[in-house]
Amino acid sequence: MKEEIKKFFKGDLESEREILEKYSHDASLLMVRPKLVLFPKDSEDVKNLVKWVGDNCVRQDLAQKYGKLSITPRCAGTDMSGGAIGESIILDFTRYMNHLVKFMDDIPQASRKQKTSPQNSSAFGEKSFTITVQPGMFYRDFEKITLEKGLILPCYTASKSLNAMGGMYGNNSAGERTLKYGKTEDYILSAKIVFADGIERVVKSFALNEISKQEEIYKKTYELIRQNEEEIKRARPNVHKNSAGYSVWNVIRLKNSSLVFDLNKLLVGSQGTLGIVTEITFKLVSQTKHSKLVVIFMNDLAPLGGLVDEILALSPETLEAYDDKTMRLAVKFFPDFLKNKGFIGMLELMRSFLPEFGMMLVSGFPKLILLAEFAGQSENDVQKKCLELKNKIKGFKLKIHITKDENEANKYWNIRRESFALLRKHVRGMRTAPFIDDIIVRPEFLPKFLPELNSILKKYDLIYTLAGHAGDGNFHIIPLMDFSRPDTSRIILELSDKVYDLVLRYHGSITAEHNDGLIRTPYLNKMYSPAMLQIFKKIKEIFDPKNIFNPGKKIPTQNQGGTKEYITKHIAAEHKITHRV
Repeated sequence: MKEEIKKFFKGDLESEREILEKYSHDASLLMVRPKLVLFPKDSEDVKNLVKWVGDNCVRQDLAQKYGKLSITPRCAGTDMSGGAIGESIILDFTRYMNHLVKFMDDIPQASRKQKTSPQNSSAFGEKSFTITVQPGMFYRDFEKITLEKGLILPCYTASKSLNAMGGMYGNNSAGERTLKYGKTEDYILSAKIVFADGIERVVKSFALNEISKQEEIYKKTYELIRQNEEEIKRARPNVHKNSAGYSVWNVIRLKNSSLVFDLNKLLVGSQGTLGIVTEITFKLVSQTKHSKLVVIFMNDLAPLGGLVDEILALSPETLEAYDDKTMRLAVKFFPDFLKNKGFIGMLELMRSFLPEFGMMLVSGFPKLILLAEFAGQSENDVQKKCLELKNKIKGFKLKIHITKDENEANKYWNIRRESFALLRKHVRGMRTAPFIDDIIVRPEFLPKFLPELNSILKKYDLIYTLAGHAGDGNFHIIPLMDFSRPDTSRIILELSDKVYDLVLRYHGSITAEHNDGLIRTPYLNKMYSPAMLQIFKKIKEIFDPKNIFNPGKKIPTQNQGGTKEYITKHIAAEHKITHRV
């Protein structure tokens, strides 16, 4: 196989044991060993590879030696669902296809009056920018370019120092600022995609009345959606974010009083199972100049739903949360926060936490801490918003603190963002296990949902943290588990069933922004009807009839993923120790 691919592939081909071991892992708890890792130089490499795999995936001589041929596209490998691992060929874009293509003011005038996303009430303003990049560019490099112009892609994730742009496209990424600004799909103007025939196409929206002029892949997708309109409408999760299944809901939508067809709405979040992205054009928004954090300490979860409603009425940039276990972890390992601060910085940080330590000595640890961040173009405007919130929620009788500056705000953000790292570092013989890490219910259900969730988790005597995006009811649960225990696999599957049953009882989604991958594909039948699962299967068949794109994700594939048995088999011995790429 390697010698045949070398004939048309300009990039690197690697099959050394160390490389295959490294690419057996992403940020999930699974291990799947590939046969070959490729690093494409350009889109020609991608097109040629897709064409070769499509033509040769039925060859018996290759199948007997290498198994079923397929391609799993990969960028930074930060996927927590097992979406970036596969048994055949891994195609890594970060080595070569990581460049800026263009950065310019090229949004048409008519588009500039549109909102930045369905959730955002602010307009682009007088001047708007787009940026086109290759999928292997890391977000940290991307952001350096945009911030020089005072611009940002606001759907960045908490792992923005690690993740890459192709992964954001593949997972429909979202994060702290999604509450106001929306998800990755809201910022895609166009993309270049290599489909299963090996042809690269530019995918962008067009007027629905032009569907008859389009290629078969567009027409078949349109007909499938049109014929199943009622089933699709019934199946749509009633939550702010959802990445479970294929996102068929916004492919046909109203834009400027006209119906448009946008295949990117389906391809974004499809985890490379329908085609391989080689270039992405994003629209950007202006970075707000000033921000301030309001910290709210809750000893009782009962008023949470009403409190969130009151906060959201003031349009915060973010509304995040973490629980008492996360706060206890930060206090227990407080010296970690003091490292690299210098003597003066260490004293300032210790002094800044004195009010919280005092409060906890008197009242104990709060059950939940909310972080409401407001932003604007002037410090005065931001302060007014913070004071307005403080006055608005006086009746809840909660401890409220408005941070003085960015340094003080960062101490709370550090707790929110670094708790998982603290767990991995300090608890010996165990490791983080992301498998119920991305649940979402509507915020009004949280006062009942969270205690029931904790009750389920307590039965398994697990150490875990719970934090997330309170503004849209999206929480991330990361347990610590001992993978040397023989019942670990059973607990993972059993706990997944129970937690997802609870989520669906409250009309939520089993994954808001981390996607299905290998770890959640087996549970899609809990969330969707057989008819809807059949629609997903037909979408896969339209785009990838030979199943060469990232099999086992979204649609179960025999011996390649998407089943509980596959999960059990691939929680490997290597996961008895911490293992990360």
